[in-house]
Amino acid sequence: MPTENELFSAVDALLEQVPTDDLPPPAERKRLREAAGLSQTQIAGALGTRHEAVGNWEAGRTEPRPPQRAAYTRLLEGLAARFPAPAPAADAQPTPEARSLSTSPAVDAADMTTHENTQPTTTPATSAPTAAPRPASTARSTSTSRRPAAKKTTTKKAAPALSTAATVDPRFAHGPLGVLDGDGSLYCAGGLVLECPADTVPELVEWTLAEAKLGASRLHKSGKDSDPLIVLTAAAAARLGLPERLEDRRGMRLPEDHKVVKQITRAKWQLTKRGFGPWARVYRPAQGQQRQCVQLAVLPWDALDARSWDDADQLPPAELARVLTAYATRVLTPRGSTAVAGLELMTALRPPTRAVKDDATGTWVSGPVPGSLTEPVDPAYIEAPDEHPVVAALFPRTHERTPAEVLDEEAYDWIREPELLTDAECSRQFAVGVDVNTAFLAAANRLLVGLGGPEHVKAPRFDKTVPGSWLVDLSGIEIDPRLPSPFTPHGRRPEGPAWYATPTVAYAQELIDTYRLPVEFRPLEAYLRRDAGPYLDPWYKHLSEAYKATMADLGVTADLDAAAFLDAMADHKQTDPGMAAVLSAIKSTVKGGIGKLRERPQGTKYRPGERWPALERPTWRPDIRAAAISAARVNMHRKLVKTALATQAGTAPTGVLQFGEDALLPIALLSDCVVYPAVGPSPLDVLPYGPDRKPAPGTFRLGVSPGMVKHEGTRELFWAVELLERQHNPARHIKGDDTLDDGE
Repeated sequence: MPTENELFSAVDALLEQVPTDDLPPPAERKRLREAAGLSQTQIAGALGTRHEAVGNWEAGRTEPRPPQRAAYTRLLEGLAARFPAPAPAADAQPTPEARSLSTSPAVDAADMTTHENTQPTTTPATSAPTAAPRPASTARSTSTSRRPAAKKTTTKKAAPALSTAATVDPRFAHGPLGVLDGDGSLYCAGGLVLECPADTVPELVEWTLAEAKLGASRLHKSGKDSDPLIVLTAAAAARLGLPERLEDRRGMRLPEDHKVVKQITRAKWQLTKRGFGPWARVYRPAQGQQRQCVQLAVLPWDALDARSWDDADQLPPAELARVLTAYATRVLTPRGSTAVAGLELMTALRPPTRAVKDDATGTWVSGPVPGSLTEPVDPAYIEAPDEHPVVAALFPRTHERTPAEVLDEEAYDWIREPELLTDAECSRQFAVGVDVNTAFLAAANRLLVGLGGPEHVKAPRFDKTVPGSWLVDLSGIEIDPRLPSPFTPHGRRPEGPAWYATPTVAYAQELIDTYRLPVEFRPLEAYLRRDAGPYLDPWYKHLSEAYKATMADLGVTADLDAAAFLDAMADHKQTDPGMAAVLSAIKSTVKGGIGKLRERPQGTKYRPGERWPALERPTWRPDIRAAAISAARVNMHRKLVKTALATQAGTAPTGVLQFGEDALLPIALLSDCVVYPAVGPSPLDVLPYGPDRKPAPGTFRLGVSPGMVKHEGTRELFWAVELLERQHNPARHIKGDDTLDDGE
């Protein structure tokens, strides 16, 4: 018979399973977290759960369960004691300044505690919650400062972070960046507003370095801290003497004799070679470990490209600060285009050098970081673009290289010939497009790439573990004509020997082995990189977390089933336009970062055959770009084959890669978007699911993670067939706005 203690323990366990009403409403949970400057990831780490779960608790979709419920309740109680809900005084009439700040969306602190420290005397403006607060940006208290006569420092400390959070660097207590408006207000992380007294660019730079406490800590112990970023609104730019529009539309920079450039020079500051353009870097040479550098972004000069940032440059300063801070803390402090950020992030996560101790002298010297790209290397001629000196030395300018002379690993752009449509397919009413989430990012996961220069080898034996480029004839592999070839971007069957990256050749071997195809191949030659490693792995993990965290802010989480996921995706961009802009920027960072690995020459002064500046950096690596695109394309093809096999009657073919008429096969592909004929308008009417309502193994799977798919769009099938007959790609227009997200 149980003892008394055992009975009490059983009762206690039962009580823990009974929900109580001790938790505040979902909106208040989010307000408390944001008031403390905590991220969902920090809270999830402390409670031993996922950040998606915390997002669901704050959105009211689910409730925490024991044992996390009690700990979560205790956390919220502690935060409520430190950050009580603001209540405006009944007889107080707020000033116009306070009213404008209280209605502005607050800035998300995103992984950092808020430590407010303004220069002049501070008058706090308390913001009351609106009647219907936005899900991802609950209004909260904002500190301001407004140039009183006496200069005084007022400090307000936020609650300490959870024990699992990294300590905020006091040098960067106010976040990574600020948005400067024309009245001198500098909007920073956590809703903080500083008063900037500067009237010229040199004054702004000096004040930023001395007083603003902006910047971000390095992402790798051997890397560099991110310099502070000041984003200038049109009014702020005018106040500093900058023109409303750049006259030099080709060079996109101020002339050397402009008064602002002269002010910078007179103050002993310098500009980089790109001059004073939409993204300007003002610096003095570093003295020891002390960097003196401020990045400026000029909004009226299109610093935030709408193709990457949507309409973020039209947001109010406080909201823009929230958006850019979220990007900076999840990805990297912006320092140019999102493509630049994507490339710089690779270096920030895997810097080329580190400090090592010289055993002979006992001094610290610079040494390579294992697994990093440490020095510039020239490519093999087949990997280089036409402008490269190694190509110019071999071919005349008018020569068009053949597949046996150039590595052509690009994304898909393929349509099925209309005459190959079956009667069963033509009887379906809809064309449904699905798009792979951040496909290039998913392809970078665990991708082995070369870390050094190429080695030329004649008649090598193929080894899928060795990155490189292989000259091999894959034309003998016959695939159902209703599917694209996995070996070419246009989807047509190769006609002879051609150059391929390792993932493409490895997939050819996989098809031969899996389906027992009667084909053998032997590479004729190769350019191999035997010093190899998963260089892009940290980049994949960092951007994957940024992407999923931002999607969670938009209400799209990993725990949603397929139907709920489609519902959440239908209006996720309307949930929070600011976070939607962050999402767009993250996708552009992925795509642009891969593209920058093979940056081509720019400027009117360039002549083919000359070297250009990008060639002198370790991250100019067209072979890595080719490997990533190759991996993304074969990942797509592998899922196409698995989907066809899962939907046809009978068993998988042997000795031939042909499918029955009932197999589900695409009619168009563009990059990472695939279009299928369907009986209904939803992806659920297309994608194969088993009796357990789970996706068939190896096929496309709806979900938020990189490599999974989302609904791209639906149109009538006859519309798609008309485009096919005109040799146009329906995947380019399936979204309905004549654009393609590309999954990036």
